[in-house]
Amino acid sequence: MQHVLVIQLARFGDLVQTKRLLLSLAAGARVHLCLDASLAPLARLLYPWAVLHPLTAHGTGLAKAGTGAVLQAMLGENRKVFAELQDQDFAEVFNLNRSPLNLALAALFDPELVRGHAWKDGQALLGSWPELAMRWSARRRLGLNLVDFWAHFTPFPLPPGEVNPEAKARGGGLGLVLAGRESRRSLPPEILARLAVAFLEQTGQARLFLLGSAAEAPVAKAVLRALPPGIAKQTKDLAGKTDWAGLVDVLLGLDRVFTPDTGSMHLAAHLGVPVSAFFLSSAWCFETGPYGLGHTVYQAVTDCLPCLETRGCDQQVRCLDPFRNPGFVRFLLTGNPEHAPDGVLGLSSALDRLGAHYTAFSGQDADLPERQKFRDFLSRHLHLPGAAAEPPQPDLAARFYQDRDWLVENRQ
Repeated sequence: MQHVLVIQLARFGDLVQTKRLLLSLAAGARVHLCLDASLAPLARLLYPWAVLHPLTAHGTGLAKAGTGAVLQAMLGENRKVFAELQDQDFAEVFNLNRSPLNLALAALFDPELVRGHAWKDGQALLGSWPELAMRWSARRRLGLNLVDFWAHFTPFPLPPGEVNPEAKARGGGLGLVLAGRESRRSLPPEILARLAVAFLEQTGQARLFLLGSAAEAPVAKAVLRALPPGIAKQTKDLAGKTDWAGLVDVLLGLDRVFTPDTGSMHLAAHLGVPVSAFFLSSAWCFETGPYGLGHTVYQAVTDCLPCLETRGCDQQVRCLDPFRNPGFVRFLLTGNPEHAPDGVLGLSSALDRLGAHYTAFSGQDADLPERQKFRDFLSRHLHLPGAAAEPPQPDLAARFYQDRDWLVENRQ
């Protein structure tokens, strides 16, 4: 059996979103996964069949290292991983990111074997598929789910319907995922508390679980203060109190998860737990929404979205206004378009031949015609079953293709 290597050095959510690619490769090869050591315990839960090669790429390891002997020891451990990988005879290497460490790893291998970000003669090389993505990235409202983008690094990805189980309530209450790494992408504690109380009262549930890392502990305390005493007393504050296995166990018992765009959202979708996701600011559900059937997304649609989180907001974060509107609670509970505030789309998760997409049950999805045309263009580009046999639309071909695309061999 051939051995293939996937280099995924990004964070929690990205590891989960690599699932379709990993499963696709595992159907015909022994999959090796190089990842940050802090995520290795999670990877063993998600992908027990993969051979892991953990190294220090980011996160707590580097933060604790500082300088001196500890840092040198970590660099020494990384060198061991480099040597271990170089000794392997990989048929293909899938390098998914463009960090300096990713490129250093890519330099270990014949660039002809590397899909994605390669290194040759001191220069970074980009495969045709990620290069095409760079061209459409200026038009983020078109969107392609990241799960599907990475899956199509290989020409025969697993069908979208076989990636995650259809989401079903488990009977154990509501999970409330607290702010992700970027707080502007999240709802304030008082809004989260209001939504949680309304859901629990409507469903007759009494159990609420606050989920997040230790960094979210202050947010958890703020949510608890905003809850009625009776509900607060029965709420379990788990922020910073679970390991990966504990988080999986909690999620597996829930009826639903309320969450911004977070790693826990992707983990819930992986497990088949229904997600209600709130997308605003730089988070755009058509890029990173929950994957699979049975999820609901509330996407803010102000004309300035999606923005860059690294830039300050000169719009007073007005994409938050629909969620602040008292009428949003009623809309969340009923799903009735008549109850929806202005500035938010209600969307149901769906799948097509390309992968994940989202259909509006409330609000005007003004980008839908162009997005569907773009998805048809990509389906033709990728020669997917059922895609039209004729060449891609001339206007999109002119926008996204360059002359050399017609002259050189296609390389992922």
